Amino acid sequence: MNKGFRPRVVDEPYRVNERITAPRVRVVGENIKVDVYPIHVAIKLAQDQGLDLVEISPNADPPVCKVIDYSKFKYEQKKKQKEIKSNAQKTVVKEIRFGPNTDEHDFNFKVKHAVNFLKEGAKVKSYVHFAGRSIVYKERGEILLLKFAQALEEVGKVEQLPKLEGKRMYMMVAPKPGVAKK
Repeated sequence: MNKGFRPRVVDEPYRVNERITAPRVRVVGENIKVDVYPIHVAIKLAQDQGLDLVEISPNADPPVCKVIDYSKFKYEQKKKQKEIKSNAQKTVVKEIRFGPNTDEHDFNFKVKHAVNFLKEGAKVKSYVHFAGRSIVYKERGEILLLKFAQALEEVGKVEQLPKLEGKRMYMMVAPKPGVAKK
């Protein structure tokens, strides 16, 4: 069953030219005297310069509009958003798995890896997996994780103490400020 053609509705974040609903607007921009104009006069001012009238602050009284090239303005806004997104910190979580009967050598080996992860700036999620009937050794698992936290004391701080969920007891360790090198 064909429902017919429906044009794609693009929701613009700013109202431009004829989409501005206010009867009077405060106009700002280059080569324009900042003043309150009727909407049709403001649009004419923008069109005379080959630019668009963009509503920047719709909640002001009267709304503030700027005479600019809208496509260029959108491009700049998108570029700013991309810049903000690229500068945002991306946290990496590395997992280290133990058994309730983890040997001393294995433990030290995993501590060494965790130290490297924390120095790289990643968080470490360490957990003890209780397979089968080994769930009766919950205390051993908790002691193991606390010993792990103590071994990482110089480079990391415990974000979440050991917690049992299902057949896993886990703990989160985050790098201490100033330790992580990129």
